[in-house]
Amino acid sequence: MSNLDARINEHFAGFVVRKDLVKAVKGNAIVPTYVLEYLLGQYCATDDEASIATGIETVKEILRKHYVHRSEAGLVQSTIKEKGRYKVIDQISVSLNEKTDSYEATFDNLGIKKVSVDSGTIKAHPKLLVTGVWCIADVQYEFSDDPRISPWILETIKPIQIAKVDYEGYREARGNFTTDDWIDLLMQSIGFNPEAFGRRAKLLQLMRLIPFVERNYNIIELGPKGTGKSHIYSEFSPHGQLISGGEVTVPKLFVNNSNGRIGLVGYWDVVAFDEFAGREKTANKALVDIMKNYMANKTFSRGVSPMGAEASFAFVGNTDHNVPFMLKNSDLFEALPPQFHDSAFIDRLHAYLPGWEIDVIRGEMFTKGYGFIVDYLAEILRHLRQEDYSNRLDLHFRISEKISTRDRDAIYKTMSGLLKLLFPNGGETAADVEELLRLAMESRKRVKDQLVRIDSTYPAVDFHYLGTEGAKRSVTTVEEEEYPQFYYRKAEHAPEHPEQADAVEGASSVDGKAEGAEKLSQSAKTTHAPALEEGHYVFSEDRKGISYDRLFGPYIAGASRIIVTDPYVRFFYQIRNMMEFVEMVVRRKSPEDQVNIHLVTGPDGENVAKQRELLDSIRDACVGSGVEFTWAFDESGNAHARDIATDTGWKIVLDRGLDIFQAPIKKDGFSLGDRLQEHRLIKGFYVTYVRNNQD
Repeated sequence: MSNLDARINEHFAGFVVRKDLVKAVKGNAIVPTYVLEYLLGQYCATDDEASIATGIETVKEILRKHYVHRSEAGLVQSTIKEKGRYKVIDQISVSLNEKTDSYEATFDNLGIKKVSVDSGTIKAHPKLLVTGVWCIADVQYEFSDDPRISPWILETIKPIQIAKVDYEGYREARGNFTTDDWIDLLMQSIGFNPEAFGRRAKLLQLMRLIPFVERNYNIIELGPKGTGKSHIYSEFSPHGQLISGGEVTVPKLFVNNSNGRIGLVGYWDVVAFDEFAGREKTANKALVDIMKNYMANKTFSRGVSPMGAEASFAFVGNTDHNVPFMLKNSDLFEALPPQFHDSAFIDRLHAYLPGWEIDVIRGEMFTKGYGFIVDYLAEILRHLRQEDYSNRLDLHFRISEKISTRDRDAIYKTMSGLLKLLFPNGGETAADVEELLRLAMESRKRVKDQLVRIDSTYPAVDFHYLGTEGAKRSVTTVEEEEYPQFYYRKAEHAPEHPEQADAVEGASSVDGKAEGAEKLSQSAKTTHAPALEEGHYVFSEDRKGISYDRLFGPYIAGASRIIVTDPYVRFFYQIRNMMEFVEMVVRRKSPEDQVNIHLVTGPDGENVAKQRELLDSIRDACVGSGVEFTWAFDESGNAHARDIATDTGWKIVLDRGLDIFQAPIKKDGFSLGDRLQEHRLIKGFYVTYVRNNQD
């Protein structure tokens, strides 16, 4: 058990479970994760291996005996008849039979209908009238000669959920974890191994939880297939409902005019629309209009009195093209059905989660550590929906007054959701708030920038905020930094803001933080020697398209001696980075030129023998290539700088040295990221180019 897992068990005993146990008990049962974890939480909420093993067998036995497989429905029906009563685990829905003035339940897997339900059960669990709810139920069988009377009777029913949650205890226990550890705990709670994700990737995953913790929050995520977009909404919480984007109707979603019964938005915290994208799909215009009104005003009406609800909307779908294609030829909403590719609808989205930044889910990404029982966390998040944390932002920063009210509201709602997730007990620092604020503003900016492309009546907006010192701090999106040549294209006119025009031509700099380096990419492609400039550039985590050739190639051109100073070229992947730098020099130099590359690094303690062997292998590999590689340890142990210096007068300062790429996840098969640096996700880093004065 890791140190984090030990502390999780110490402070949340009884409310956590080892996440890999779900696979151990699931078998071929098509049961949501929260159902399995509810059972595991009853019998396996411990760190004792013997107790866990016994608990797993108990849960398996419960599922074997009481979970209803569709293929075995007849056998279970027979069991109920012979015993007179039997406990089942099934998805149950209820409807009112107006002819008999009685409630009747339908058991989805068991395949029985018209099961008598008393009014008290409906009053206690009204969601049963809207859609299927997973329950543990006692079913009786009493045959009657009257064919109008169903022999099936629902005696007791218990929706699968934790009965009591100590919210204050949850808040207090948060204080025993650092921010990084708490993020990792939440990642493990939704089933992922934190070590497989970078910081930004973790925050993007956790953004999917905001609809559960924030009322009337509208988020969209479009991206490639297989990235787990719908997993959170189908498996995570009993308070969320996932529906197909093409299967929803106005009565089902909002209100049925014939009986005045409210739809899904009145009973669920989150309504998620799966497979929402698809240009060939069509949507009912009345549905789109009511959705737009509800998303903006939290109310809806269909010829009756206006009604309100608190359900958040999540829209998830697959994109047909990659980001540069969409930016060059259309916009980032191109995959939406025509009725939803509408500026009024899009403007009501609080955030656009960039699904293309989230990696395809693989087996190695799932955790074996401990996390919250999802039902426990779902109840906590539901409780936090009642609170508003958005004002905490104002203690540290001020959003530009030029940003519209709708944009500000979207940013504040996203900020409130993120703060509830990460800092339910408060205590966030200005640095914490700034990190989340930039993400919240970026998520809304992605929406607004696309609106400018789609509808010329929308003005371009300069998204920035001010610190307590009053300095302006601009916000950009990752795709804006990566593809500025396409990002600022408009159907009818050129970029209006000077900041945008600068970014198209090269890299812009705000408060010492450059938000792109397109000129480096262009200079690497030109046949003539580019005019190199000094500058400082910051690269955001999780973007692609960065390589050593793009960063360093133009600045090492013509050099005959290159000195790389990095005290942490020690582990295999770091030495591999050094080898890839050497390969870049070999490719760039003319065949007749001779280049010496000298590395100054630090020894790797007990593993120094292996370190020497790997570094010497680079030296040996260079024989006959026209590049001579040498290396030496900085025995003083005082070297902390990471830079690259050339005999042509350039010095490149790097805060991470050559270690700018996220660690690849080991797997069988092939990956472009293993072969091409441009296809790897990067860590956040900066690079500074300095020209030494020479006579």
